[in-house]
Amino acid sequence: MSLPRSGQAIDMAALGPYRPILAQLVPDWGAPSLGDDSGSLVVLAEGVLRLTALAGHQGGCLLILDDLQDADAETLAVVEYLTDNIASQPTALLAAVRADPSPALDLARAVSRRGAGALLALRRLTEQDVRDLIGACLDNAPPEVLSQLTEYAWAGSAGMPLTVVELIEESVASGLLVRDATGWRLTGELRHRISATLARTISGRLDLISPQGRELLSLAAVLGQRFPVSLLQAASAVQHRELLSHLHGEVVSQFVSPDEQTPDWYSFQHSLIVDVMLGLLPPDRHRELAMRAAEAVAATFPGFPGEWCQAAAAYRLQAGDRSGAGRLLAEAGRRAFHQGAASSAVSLLDKALDLLAADIDAPGRADAFATRLYALVEAGQVERAMTSATELEQVAGLLDRRSRARLHTRLAWAAMVGGRPREGLAQVAIARRLLGPDAPDRDTASVDIVEAHLTLDIPGPGQVAAAERLARRAATAGAREPVVACQAWQLLGALTRPRDPEEATACLERARLLAVRHSLPIEEIHALIRLGNDDALRDGSLDRLEQVRTRATQLGAVTARYQAEGSIALQAILRADFETAEKLLDQVLVPTMRLRLLETTRYALMLRAILAAHRARRRDMNAAFAELRRWDGENAQHAPRAHGLARAWCALLEEDRPRAHLELALALGAEQKSSTIFQLTGRYGLNLLLRVLDGHADLAEHESITALPASRLRWDRQFAMFAHAILAGRNGLAEEAERSLAAAIQLAAPYPTARHIGLRLVAEAAIADEWGKPAEWLRSAEEYFHEREIPAVASVCRSLLRHAGSPIAQRRQGTADIPARLRAVNVTVREYEALRLLVDRLSNREIAARLHLSPRTVEKHVSSLLLKTGQPDRNSLAEFAATLLP
Repeated sequence: MSLPRSGQAIDMAALGPYRPILAQLVPDWGAPSLGDDSGSLVVLAEGVLRLTALAGHQGGCLLILDDLQDADAETLAVVEYLTDNIASQPTALLAAVRADPSPALDLARAVSRRGAGALLALRRLTEQDVRDLIGACLDNAPPEVLSQLTEYAWAGSAGMPLTVVELIEESVASGLLVRDATGWRLTGELRHRISATLARTISGRLDLISPQGRELLSLAAVLGQRFPVSLLQAASAVQHRELLSHLHGEVVSQFVSPDEQTPDWYSFQHSLIVDVMLGLLPPDRHRELAMRAAEAVAATFPGFPGEWCQAAAAYRLQAGDRSGAGRLLAEAGRRAFHQGAASSAVSLLDKALDLLAADIDAPGRADAFATRLYALVEAGQVERAMTSATELEQVAGLLDRRSRARLHTRLAWAAMVGGRPREGLAQVAIARRLLGPDAPDRDTASVDIVEAHLTLDIPGPGQVAAAERLARRAATAGAREPVVACQAWQLLGALTRPRDPEEATACLERARLLAVRHSLPIEEIHALIRLGNDDALRDGSLDRLEQVRTRATQLGAVTARYQAEGSIALQAILRADFETAEKLLDQVLVPTMRLRLLETTRYALMLRAILAAHRARRRDMNAAFAELRRWDGENAQHAPRAHGLARAWCALLEEDRPRAHLELALALGAEQKSSTIFQLTGRYGLNLLLRVLDGHADLAEHESITALPASRLRWDRQFAMFAHAILAGRNGLAEEAERSLAAAIQLAAPYPTARHIGLRLVAEAAIADEWGKPAEWLRSAEEYFHEREIPAVASVCRSLLRHAGSPIAQRRQGTADIPARLRAVNVTVREYEALRLLVDRLSNREIAARLHLSPRTVEKHVSSLLLKTGQPDRNSLAEFAATLLP
């Protein structure tokens, strides 16, 4: 909120999906995010990091956090994230923390140890520093007064500047230090213990206040350092006007004053005043006032909104009501969990369970235990969540079987998040045993979904089929649980796509309609991402993926946006738009690695390997796979695509056909060993083309493969049509072969690298079988791969052209300047130079003089140009050149 006031022109729209995330902290930015990432601390931290980068993109940004020792666990998590990632941008973080033991000080020391920041210890003031400070506060103080004040403040402050100032201010307020016409003078003896001074001063002043005013101040001290007038009024039962008259009285106003930050709130001048006043209260009186405060909160703030739940718990604990405080802390923990403050939720629920240990309210204890279990998972404390299975026995007798089953289902989910599928399945088995064989569908649906995800994480040939059975059961049973049903239909879309893309699309449409009907925007976004994938795979359209990326940005669904961008990056790779793909992957990988979004990071690293492979950069591909292994991502699900869409392609672009065959065989073998939910592994496209080309597959095998629904994806269909063209040509059906080739080229229109690889491979067969225009196809492929610096394919194209007796394009300096239309007809560099001069209607002799050639040589060049361009005469050739040349 300070940024707009500073006058800086900051385009907050540049925050993208992080703006709605940050709206949780900045109310002026509108409603909080609806995204599924809105409660994620690391996503919030990334938003803060990006905001500082945006604010400091011109002159740098300084972020100051004071009194960090009072910060909660979530704030410290954000601070740690900032310290670990701030080095890459022009931002400086300055945080202040007291030297007393605290989690914040532990964090500061840890940051310093790992070199992510510097720990600067501020030394205490020396006695001379204290004298200088007092002299600055008091003009013209006589030397003897200054010496006495220095001795007093030095002994009572331990060199703390704030305490020095407070001691001097207290001396003035108490009348010990006064100023008259002659300057500053002392009226009495200075004592060196501030607590005694304050206690004596406060007690003396309280004697000057009416009993009702004293009661109000005592009650206010129980309420805390800051308090709203409405709460003090409810607790004291004093009329509003009378209450204000007390608060603004001459003596009381020395204790409390209106809070400058919040209207209708008051605050004590110093926290020490609160401590002293509470120390003056007898224990019984303290408990009585604390109970009145707790009851006043319940009456003034029904439902305990915001932080009033914790405040009421604190008052009840002061009043000795442990059970009441425990129930309120349990509710505060539940709220913190649902607001995304999982670490704070764990802390609150730990305290609640301790207070409720002897409580007769068994359901309350069980609910608190369940919520803490959920919070542990979200806070990333998976180890502790799993060990909670033993603690569960302590409350097991307090819960019905259905509630206990839900807890074990949650433990199963925690195991899945922690990468422990077998432990998760053990928890699933316990949950099913508790529910029994006759449990209603609505109870088993959530168990089915968790088990389906866990099953996919265990390698095996039948795992996808097993997961599909579970997901179908959950989808059918999830009518009363729309979120479960949406998740089930989305999972079914992923599971069925390798077998039948149309069925997968139908499943995803059902998920989307359910999400719309039940107002579940995030579930709708996830369904739309998968539907966008279907569009791109089926016909190459990216419209829906672009739309859902925009929608995810608007909702603050950060993870969904990165998933959409990953899908767009894959399509960019297939379209040979390598620069766009590289940019997208960089902007996905940097934040997802920081955010520890493992699934998205692994997918993006796989795409980075595929990108390198489609550029014929084996070293980069191997480096990407090595990084993927470091993230534990080269698992059974990714293996078919790693071999079929990455390594096989790299081998093909290296003209290492045997290695390409081997990699495709490994891809198909990996699919058989452990079925995958990913497509484009080569089974229905590239593998079929290479088998046909080498004579290992005939028309019958081709027809059996292309009859399968899974073969209908556009990327695979292009290769299948190239293969059909080869088979038709091999059987002497030249016209059918050319029709199939034309269909293949049309299908391959969005995919230039695949199209030219197809032309290169088909041309090899066409030369042998004597059909079509292989020389034309080879020249097009040779030019494409030469320009993209893939020399192995370009070299083989030239060898095949020589074998076919066709002229080969020269690759002299200047070839790249020749327009593509002229390169296609094999115009040489020298011919192109002559053609440029023909535009000016120069004679052969004039052209020869310009190019330092003989007129006879120029005449040969012109004759060759007429033949290659199909122009009837010299004037027509000059006019043709004028339309082509820059």
